[in-house]
Amino acid sequence: MENKRTRGLYRIPYLLWILLFVVVPILLVLYYSFFDIEGNFSFVNYQKFFTPVYLKMTLSSFWYAFLITAISLLISYPTAYLLTKTRHKQLWLLLIIVPSWINLLLKAYAFIGIFGTYGAANSFLKMIGIGSRQILFTDFSFVFVSVYIFIPFMILPIFNALNELNPTFIDAANDLGASKWTTFRRVIFPLTIDGVKSGCQVTFIPALSLFMLTRLIAGNRVITLGTSIEQHFLVTQDWGMGSTIAVFLIIIMVLIMVVTGTRKRGV
Repeated sequence: MENKRTRGLYRIPYLLWILLFVVVPILLVLYYSFFDIEGNFSFVNYQKFFTPVYLKMTLSSFWYAFLITAISLLISYPTAYLLTKTRHKQLWLLLIIVPSWINLLLKAYAFIGIFGTYGAANSFLKMIGIGSRQILFTDFSFVFVSVYIFIPFMILPIFNALNELNPTFIDAANDLGASKWTTFRRVIFPLTIDGVKSGCQVTFIPALSLFMLTRLIAGNRVITLGTSIEQHFLVTQDWGMGSTIAVFLIIIMVLIMVVTGTRKRGV
């Protein structure tokens, strides 16, 4: 009985946190979404969202988020696999994770210097005879910087899944005459799919709502749902439309979490 009471007391701070910083903000966003720019109760914001402009923006956000996630996965999975084979794997993993501790704004400004007209990237291109190119404020620079930022978050869950993989399964596949590709396709990848799903979640969902990099790195040439929310709240002062986009963004994120969520199977 006392244990139940103690557990109940421990839940109170957690429940208060969830209520104040998750439930209440979502309800406020939902509330403001029903008011137009003049403060009148209306469904006009939801009608606007289904116009070609916002639908195109949504598709663009999905495309860039998919591209960032796919490239991050292609780089992260082999990297995580190689890390599990190294002697000091925890040290190497720490070195990969450390850059994620640096403030995002500082990293963005660092890449502005690297990709700028007189930056290191253009200096290298001049040295090999290609000449100066417009690298900053392009789709390439936006995707490159985004992938760089999200790679540690993709590597970590995949590394954990690979590290916990029972090596006897691989030995059994080798004993049965399976090739390395067959072993990977039929044994390693299916058994580490939960790590891949987790990595895709923590990459795809934040990538949908990027807004700082679209301005600093892409020069507002890339417009995402996150950029649109920022513009409506800070520039046009249309909190209703910004909230409406945020509502749909929350719904999309929940759906992605449901689809990519891991389900424990009964033994």
